[in-house]
Amino acid sequence: MPAQIANSAIVEVGAQVGEGTAIWHFCHVMRGAVVGRDCVLGMGCSVADGAKIGNRVRVQNQVSIFAGVTLEDDVFCGPGVVFTNVTNPRAFIARKNEFKPTRVRRGATLGANSTIVCGVTIGEYALVGAGAVVRDDVPAHALVVGVPAKQIGWVSRDGERLDFDDAGCARCPRNGARYRLGPDGVAIDEASEVSP
Repeated sequence: MPAQIANSAIVEVGAQVGEGTAIWHFCHVMRGAVVGRDCVLGMGCSVADGAKIGNRVRVQNQVSIFAGVTLEDDVFCGPGVVFTNVTNPRAFIARKNEFKPTRVRRGATLGANSTIVCGVTIGEYALVGAGAVVRDDVPAHALVVGVPAKQIGWVSRDGERLDFDDAGCARCPRNGARYRLGPDGVAIDEASEVSP
């Protein structure tokens, strides 16, 4: 199925947009931007030259994805998520050669109005709470909230809170998949996962 692009959206020549992607009103996808298959860009989004969006990504209204930002497959960005690409911007100093890369790994969720300071990596299936300010890397499956963002727990691939027992084991309350907490973080028992 071809991409669906609203009449008021601008997709510049040279942008790559995958099949089945929906781009809503007043979006701007610049040349050199990459948007994968089956994505949704909500109203008023901007995707810069040099930004990369994987497949099945959901970007809600009013999100700007700047050069150097990569959203891997299945990422969710709530409305008003803010990305930065320079740590010390000045209007009168050009710093395009100082952009810091930001990566949001597969399946992660960024809550509404969260701010992601450039140069960080958000781990797979992590969940960033609404309004949080992330200035450090976030581990896979971590739940972080606040300003600055602090980890308060762990979540499953389905985004459900995990309660680990004394042996470091937990089950997803949604689908029963088993997880283990170790020195390197959270790992899922792939054999226990139920397909959606």
